[in-house]
Amino acid sequence: MQRDVDGGLYVVAKASEAVVGVVRFQREDPVFWPDAEPGTSAFLHKLAVRRAWAGQGVSTALLAFGCQHARSLGLRYLRLDCVADRQPLRRLYEGFGFTLNDCVRKGSREFARYQIVL
Repeated sequence: MQRDVDGGLYVVAKASEAVVGVVRFQREDPVFWPDAEPGTSAFLHKLAVRRAWAGQGVSTALLAFGCQHARSLGLRYLRLDCVADRQPLRRLYEGFGFTLNDCVRKGSREFARYQIVL
């Protein structure tokens, strides 16, 4: 993971110098999105918010950053996934404007794949 942090793949949200949230921003995702046309999308993973900051807009700010950054790179989609039975997380994504692309099975788990057109 340190290599990914050093490589700038993680974006943090801060409040008064304290890290309150984090998300991983990728230009490729061959594991969950092998069918994505190369060069058209960015992918978000590992969205996390400190419990004390839950419900205060940190997730929304990180999703907005992902959209803005992907748009600035000239990409058409921002895509992400989550375990399909995580309904609160799915509601967060849908409330932000992501639409369900499909559900895929990886091993014994099902994942919901979402995208937003930029």
